[in-house]
Amino acid sequence: MTSGCAIEHLETFLPDREVTNADLKKEFPDWNMDLFEKTVGVKTRHEVKAGETASDLAQKAAVKLFRKVDMQRVDFLIFCTQYPDYYKPTTACLLQQRLGLKNSIGAYDMNLGCSGFVYGLAVAKGLIKANVASHVLLLTSTSASKYIYNKDRSKKSLFGDGASACLVTASEKEKIMAFEFGTDGNNTDLVIPNGAFRKRYDPQAPEFEYEPGSYTTDNHVQMNGHEIMNFTLRVVPPLVRQVLKKNGLTPADIDYTVFHQANPFILDHLRKRCGLPKDRFFNDISDTGNTSSSSVPIGIRKLADRGIIKPGYKLLLAGFGVGLSWAATVIEY
Repeated sequence: MTSGCAIEHLETFLPDREVTNADLKKEFPDWNMDLFEKTVGVKTRHEVKAGETASDLAQKAAVKLFRKVDMQRVDFLIFCTQYPDYYKPTTACLLQQRLGLKNSIGAYDMNLGCSGFVYGLAVAKGLIKANVASHVLLLTSTSASKYIYNKDRSKKSLFGDGASACLVTASEKEKIMAFEFGTDGNNTDLVIPNGAFRKRYDPQAPEFEYEPGSYTTDNHVQMNGHEIMNFTLRVVPPLVRQVLKKNGLTPADIDYTVFHQANPFILDHLRKRCGLPKDRFFNDISDTGNTSSSSVPIGIRKLADRGIIKPGYKLLLAGFGVGLSWAATVIEY
């Protein structure tokens, strides 16, 4: 009799196309890329090719996963993205067919950004606990580069594309612990104002300079860096305190912490505010940039590949961003 849930295996995928700081320097010759690299830490980011979508990246991550686990065990599919292939149908349904999964599964999209992986774990756990499913395939993917204006040097430098795939299963031991959530829909900018049904895509949308040298339009990704900084410093420290308290843990019980990789500057401030040790805190977007909902699983995969985390380690996970939305949990790796 199983009574718990666990991440059985996790894989990630980055697009083949790499964009270096030298590439961006050619595109924006007045941009001080040396200073950017020193302060933000991003050296390389990956971008989808023309015609490639977030679902293509998720599919490739899932194919990697299925080299390790039996795809026939999947009985539910969750696809977390803010860049679906179409308004209709649900991209998760298309992925079911493309991955060759059986027809007797559930599948749906979850529209969340930087908190998406943690939310996805909570939904997968809920499905398993309710006996709706026993093997949930959770996919996250972002193709933000397609929605960044070509004259927006700031966001082109920071963001990257990437995907993850993990199998959440029923287990004898509880390895996905209690969650803590937060939402503030009254305190948010519209990150991409145009394109859906409230405000349609405007082919004549004017460009505007939102910071020196960086331009965007209402059809493209926008972000108020100062407000994001204030938001994270306000909500993440109490989020960490509450999720640890809910699980009967202290920072000393955590073997490693993986937050959404917004940028190293914000993360270092958060780490200090939360009282978390630097040597057990993941902070590295040097070769990926900010990959939204995929940043937490990419961090976990990097730590595992480097031999830093081992089976049995307790990991504190937290995602926070657009929405505004935030979530945290503790897992046993």
